[in-house]
Amino acid sequence: MSRLAVSDVSVRFGGLLAVDGANFSVESGSVIGLIGPNGAGKTTLFNVITGLQTPSAGSVTLDDRDLRRAKPYKRARLGIARTFQRLEAFGSLTVRENVLVAAEMRKRWATTRYDAGIVADKILARVGITALAEARCEQLPTGSARLVELARALAVDPRILLLDEPSSGLDEDETDALGALLVALARDGLGVLLVEHDMPLVMTTCDYIHVLDFGRVIAQGTPTQVQTDAEVQRAYLGSKATM
Repeated sequence: MSRLAVSDVSVRFGGLLAVDGANFSVESGSVIGLIGPNGAGKTTLFNVITGLQTPSAGSVTLDDRDLRRAKPYKRARLGIARTFQRLEAFGSLTVRENVLVAAEMRKRWATTRYDAGIVADKILARVGITALAEARCEQLPTGSARLVELARALAVDPRILLLDEPSSGLDEDETDALGALLVALARDGLGVLLVEHDMPLVMTTCDYIHVLDFGRVIAQGTPTQVQTDAEVQRAYLGSKATM
């Protein structure tokens, strides 16, 4: 089932066309990749989807609901969560407190009652950071802090999860564990939109990939189709890219 749809979205900053008529969708139970060179418009599209940037044209829908007039907090309540390319964890709080904040906030709109502490602990375990629960986020290495952001996003029980370079700072084993977690989350029905430069992670985790270059979707398809696309190789992967 298609959850999120981006339709003919363009974003113009003065004379710069940052996004040019982008079209793609994210279905429940899938991991969708959004890749491309730096400056291709990926984070701008994330900002459009979450309501932080107003598009110059086009629309975003969630379950066929037009989000053009929905504020960012409303989109979060409707089921869209995200992480950021630049870390946005609460540095003075512990790992568990970061996740607990999100779980407590969800109580404002949740239709069922739950214990926020139990939810936080379950999410810490699922993301694999229980051992860091009492550590202050400002003391964590970048990779661990990114996992805290992921856990906090999951605490609002999203239907669509947007991840902006979540593997940055992770070592190879941690990246492999992240990929396995994303596949498991999708298997449970979550729709994941992944912006990432780690191509092995993208190619082994994503069901379908959209490639941006200068704000325009230049290719889309399965990992195999994208890897062998001549225009993608020229613009991003390189002619001798191996994944």
